[in-house]
Amino acid sequence: MVQSKVLARVSVALAFVSQSIAVPVVSEPTTTITSEAATTLEPLPVTNVTSHGSYTGPPATTTGALSTSVAAPSVAALPPEEYKLQYPADGKLHQTQPAPYTPGGGLGTNGTEPVYRVISDFDYESVALALYQEWIELDLFHWGLATFSDEDFENAGLNAEDRFLLEFMADQEVGHAAALTNMLGPQAPVQCTYNYPVSTVQEYIDFSQKLTRWGESGVYGFLNHLDSRETAQILLQSITTEARQQMIFRQFEGLFPMPVWFEVGIPQSWGWTLLSPYISSCPANQTRLVWQNFPALHILNQANPARINGSDVWNETTGGYANTARTGDISAADACLNATDEAGTDCAPAITQNRTDPLSYPGREVFLQWDAPGQPVGPNNSYVTSTSAGEPAFAMWVSQLNVTYSPLLNVSGCSAVTIQPNISTYEGDPAINGTIFLAITDKDLPVTPFNLTQINPHVNALGIYQAG
Repeated sequence: MVQSKVLARVSVALAFVSQSIAVPVVSEPTTTITSEAATTLEPLPVTNVTSHGSYTGPPATTTGALSTSVAAPSVAALPPEEYKLQYPADGKLHQTQPAPYTPGGGLGTNGTEPVYRVISDFDYESVALALYQEWIELDLFHWGLATFSDEDFENAGLNAEDRFLLEFMADQEVGHAAALTNMLGPQAPVQCTYNYPVSTVQEYIDFSQKLTRWGESGVYGFLNHLDSRETAQILLQSITTEARQQMIFRQFEGLFPMPVWFEVGIPQSWGWTLLSPYISSCPANQTRLVWQNFPALHILNQANPARINGSDVWNETTGGYANTARTGDISAADACLNATDEAGTDCAPAITQNRTDPLSYPGREVFLQWDAPGQPVGPNNSYVTSTSAGEPAFAMWVSQLNVTYSPLLNVSGCSAVTIQPNISTYEGDPAINGTIFLAITDKDLPVTPFNLTQINPHVNALGIYQAG
């Protein structure tokens, strides 16, 4: 009898619990705790550049790259360091652990307080180059919004939300410039004036995706060579943001957003060569750079992403190192923006687009022309293009993890033809795709992503190639 009463009470209790679970109580969240905003670093004071266009001032009083005593004409190639071949790499631990759950080895892992500043000439010149890049991006993104009307952007398929994203990317550059300036110190380069080779929104987007390509790749090329690992960490966290910007510009242009398995890195002199022609002038006390300026390489049949058949073109760029697509003369029948007659022809801004006709392909004839050295270039025309290479002999295709050479054909003075190679990084990943780098060289020197700078003494000219 007692047992049955206990069971009855349990049944009643379970029934109550079951009902309470079945009918939840819904309430409005209430903020009950407030606090003052944490103190943050002040951003750099930034004002919009008010002047744009080619440099028209007096001849520069200081010319050429920054230089001191030079030990040798080039860095000699050496065999690999022996200790790098000795670690067994068998998945077992071979060193004493400095702490629990921590393997032996690594750089900057000994517990010392991080110091976020450059600690060598290599560091300073590399980070200063990156800062020049951040400054031009800050201006370029603002300039586009100020120069082209809302209607211009709408006609190119970019709406108010897209324009806000562009504005936000400009805001990102304020933080990047501040971080790099703080690591460089009081002589860090400041904002300059600039000259952009564009007259339409489509040209502006094309130039921006090319400029962010060499900006991103330029940092990848030196990041793991920096003496200051702390500085490298900050640069890593800024350049991954820039990688997103580059992909967004590809989406704005109606290109496939990421057609490669690996992003390419380039030497500092390549980044400076491509960037400096678009800097018109800088303040008189501006910090100069050590990096070389190579002559420009013009791709005469550079693919035009604004065309339905983008590879079927001739002399349709706005000139210069970027080989930016010219779009003003494309007829409505040939334009791919909002083309709807056939699948795979539209290149309106989108998360992704897949073209029926590729922008380039293996076996394509590529017609090349390059400038002679000795041309004034860069801020105040105060740098001079130069090369130590011999007679041009090869086209050097630099993309993903690959450096591939194709022979120059029909060489005549400063012009030639070459054939786009058929090569893959891994099976299923065509190496020559996306926005890549094309150089003219006097020899086919074997180099890899970590020692690509070894090719610099052999470079005759340099440009951007729109492969896909």
